Amino acid sequence: MTPLWTAAEIAAATGGTAHGDFTANGVAFDSREIIGGELFVAMPGAAMDGHAFVPQALERGAAGLLVSQPADAPHVRVAEPAAALTALAEAARDRSAARRIGVTGSVGKTGVKEAIRAALTRFAPDTVHASVKSYNNHTGVPLSLARMPRETRFGIFEMGMNHASELTALAALVRPDIAVVTWIASAHIEHFADEAAIADAKAEIFTGLQPGGTAIIPFDSPHHARLRAAAEPHAAHIVSFGIAAGADVRAESVALHPDCSCVTARVGDQRLTFKVGMAGRHWVGNALAVLAAVAAAGGDLALAGLALAELTDLPGRGQRLRVAARGGSAVLIDESYNANPASMAASLAVLAEVVPRHAGRRLAVLGAMRELGDQSDRFHAELAPHIVAAGVSCIILVGNEMKPLAGALARQLEILHVTSADAATAEVERLLAADDVLLVKGSNSVRLGDVVATLKGREDAS
Repeated sequence: MTPLWTAAEIAAATGGTAHGDFTANGVAFDSREIIGGELFVAMPGAAMDGHAFVPQALERGAAGLLVSQPADAPHVRVAEPAAALTALAEAARDRSAARRIGVTGSVGKTGVKEAIRAALTRFAPDTVHASVKSYNNHTGVPLSLARMPRETRFGIFEMGMNHASELTALAALVRPDIAVVTWIASAHIEHFADEAAIADAKAEIFTGLQPGGTAIIPFDSPHHARLRAAAEPHAAHIVSFGIAAGADVRAESVALHPDCSCVTARVGDQRLTFKVGMAGRHWVGNALAVLAAVAAAGGDLALAGLALAELTDLPGRGQRLRVAARGGSAVLIDESYNANPASMAASLAVLAEVVPRHAGRRLAVLGAMRELGDQSDRFHAELAPHIVAAGVSCIILVGNEMKPLAGALARQLEILHVTSADAATAEVERLLAADDVLLVKGSNSVRLGDVVATLKGREDAS
């Protein structure tokens, strides 16, 4: 197996000096991710300097180090590890013939990235590389690129932003052949004048498109025309996806079910009938974006359909588990990774489709939505009709930002308002009973993943 990096290659890419010879089969800047054989990058940080974790990285089996300080281990010494990581990413990009796919959007980025990865892996096994987790920012994207093997045929990179100009820099680094915008919503709106400004910021991904590149945009979005206009100077091809008539990749028929959706789609001159393993109308749109990307990359649409059917297990983004509850077991819908107004409404619509068995109830733990600025109160209060329409019997609201929602829901259902994830966990453990269906969703900083982790610890084996 060809190593990912040799010490000499790292030094050449970064302009550093090699001290000792080593080969690395991975790259990490978190010592906890070292499992053996990786290059550990000692990144500077506001709170902690990565150099402080060099001993832990070596103890866990790091093959070598990328550092700006002397080290008593094989290493490449550079002036600035963060800049060196970016240089390593550029070298990984330039030495590979991979077709690169960039994915951004206010919602759906990680799910679409994972679905494209799964679809192309069926088509080209062992030659597909993708960002892990949600490594989509100014450090995560360079790390993901630096990890790309030279033999890669398809590289899929998630790109996020919460300020203007951030995606311009990431797109210049990735230089995608295909750029996907999943959807535009009011995420991070405290940093923008309005949703149109968010659309402009997401459209920055098109500025990095390579000659002959393809832009993939949501046809059903009110910002479709704005995205298309932004793509035109950079894209040789613009492909729209959506449910409405007129989209280039469109759904001709959709059947929504509590745990999946069945879709017949038109992709150019091909018609494909397939199942989406993730529930909800928003996942139909995601699946159409995936098909558009696979077609643009030269993949196999039939294999993509099979991959979409198998996409059922995305922790924090719709994963379903049966967990132990009082008197039996309950269904947990884990949407704990993040939340904004659009994704909250979509998740509640999915909950509405799930009919609890026997005497089960629909319950929800909803955490505050962050980065909504002076519109926060309005956006939280506007969740009320979605909660009522979902048939929620009891809701646990987490965070001070949830006060307007508690007021909007007054006297319509049982409301418990708590200040922390720990308090929410205690209430869930008290309330959850056999056959209940529980949705857990909130901004990542609210830490509702802790609630899910506790319930997973009691996962039902039946």
